[in-house]
Amino acid sequence: MTAAPTASGGQQEEAGGTDPGGEVGDIAIVLHSHMPYVEGFGTYPFGEEWLFDAFVRSHLPVLAVARDLTMTITPVLADQLEDPAVAARMRDFVREFRVCSAELDAGDVESELAPACHAEAERYRVALTELERLGDDPLDAFRRAGGSGRVELMTSSATHAMLPLIATREGRMLQLETAIRSHRRRFGPADGIWLPECAYEPGLEHLLAELGFSHFCTDQSSRERSAAALRPVATAAGTVAFTIDWEAVQWLWSLTGYPSHPGYADFHAKSLRGCRPWAISGAPYDPLVAGMRARKQATEFAVAAAERLQRYREDTGRRGLLVFAIDTELLGHWWWEGPAWLSAATEALPAAGVRMLKLGEALERHDPEDRPLAATTWGEGKDRRTWDSPAVADLAWGMRRAELAVLREASSGRLRGPALERAARELLALQSSDWAFLDYGRKTGDYPFQRALGHSLSLFEAIECGASTEPTLRGLAPDLTPAPLLEP
Repeated sequence: MTAAPTASGGQQEEAGGTDPGGEVGDIAIVLHSHMPYVEGFGTYPFGEEWLFDAFVRSHLPVLAVARDLTMTITPVLADQLEDPAVAARMRDFVREFRVCSAELDAGDVESELAPACHAEAERYRVALTELERLGDDPLDAFRRAGGSGRVELMTSSATHAMLPLIATREGRMLQLETAIRSHRRRFGPADGIWLPECAYEPGLEHLLAELGFSHFCTDQSSRERSAAALRPVATAAGTVAFTIDWEAVQWLWSLTGYPSHPGYADFHAKSLRGCRPWAISGAPYDPLVAGMRARKQATEFAVAAAERLQRYREDTGRRGLLVFAIDTELLGHWWWEGPAWLSAATEALPAAGVRMLKLGEALERHDPEDRPLAATTWGEGKDRRTWDSPAVADLAWGMRRAELAVLREASSGRLRGPALERAARELLALQSSDWAFLDYGRKTGDYPFQRALGHSLSLFEAIECGASTEPTLRGLAPDLTPAPLLEP
C-alpha cells in the first residue's frame, strides 16, 4: 500500500498538525437497528417472530462484537424490548422453536446436513444463555454497549416514520419529540438522528437543529459524484450531514455482494422445522468453512476501504471519511455469517491503515463542506417511490388523511385527554414506513395493509368514541405526550 501523503489543510486534524501517522483515512460504520411494532400483532409467518429472530440472530451477536462504531436503535424497537412480557415470550420462543427444533432437525435430516443443524442449535443456545442473563430487560444489551463506550447509540423518529411524508410540522414534532424523550430516558441525550429510509428533503435540517440534533445521515449517491461522499456536508442550519458511501455499501448490499457467496447459508432454504442446513450452492452448509470465508472477506473489505480512502487523499490532499451504513439485521439475520464478518473487519481495518470512528468522533475530526443536498432516500431509485407512488397510494393518502383529521379535532378542542393520547399513538403506529415498504415488496400478503387499516380504524374510533375501547397497542411510545399536536 502506498504511504499516505501529507494533507494540505481543510480537515480539522490535518490543519492542526495532528494527523495520525500511517493511516490513509477514516471509516464510520453505522448499523441501523429497527423493527416495526409487532407485539401482539401476529406470530407466524408475520408478526412477533420477526422481532424475536432479529434480536437473537442479529442484535445480540452484533452487540457482542461491535466496537468503535455507531448503532441506531429506533424508539419503536426499544419500546418492544423494554416490555417484560415480550422478553418472556422471546425466551420461550427461542428455547422451543429454535434450539429444540434445530436439535430435532439434526436427528431427522441426512447425515451430511446434521453438522449444520447442530451448529445452528449451538448458536441459539448461546443466544438463549444471554437472553436468560438479561432477564426481563433485553434492551440492556444496547444500554451496556452504549454505556461501555464500545458503540455510540443514535435515535430515529418514534416509529420509523419518513419525515418528508408527514404533512405538517405538528406531525413531525410528535414523531421527533417522542423519540427524543424515549432515547434520553433509556440511554441519555441523543446528539445524532437516523432519518428513516435516509429520507431527506431540503429544509428538514432546520427542524433537526431546532431540536438540538448535531448530525444525521443521508444518501446522496444519485445526486453527486461518488468521491463526494467521503466528506460530510455543512448545512445552513448548523447540522452536519454524513453522506453514505454507497459504492462501499454495495460491496455487501448488492446481488453480487459478500453475502451472495455460494458457500454461505441459504436464508430461504429451510428444513421442516426451520433450520438452514444448505448453502446457497445447494450443497450441505459447512459453518466452519463459511466462517473462514467471512473473515477473508473482512480483510478484502478493509483493503478495498483503504484503497478508496488512499485514492481520495491523493486526489484531494485531505483525509477522507467513509460512512458505511447498513441495516443491523443484514448481519446475522439475513446474512448468517455477518457477525463474524463484522468482528474480523474491526480488526482488519486498523491493520489496513483505516481508523474507525463513531459519528460523534467524526464530527469533531472532519470539517464539513458547503455543498447542496438534494431530496433523496436510500430506497429503490433513490426516491420515494417505495413509500409514495401509485403502488402504495392508498397507504400514503390514508396516512395523511388520518394526520390531518387528528390535528383538526385536536385544534378545535373536541379531542382531548385519553382520547387524544390514544389517537396520537395510533397515528404514530400508522406513520411507520414499514407498511408501505412491505406492501410495495408484495412479499407479506395483506399483513401491512391490514396493519395500516387497523390503526386507521382505531384512530378514528378514538376521535368519534373517545378512549372507551381498550387500545390494542400495549407498549408503543410510553414517552408520548400529544402536546406537539396542540401547538398554536
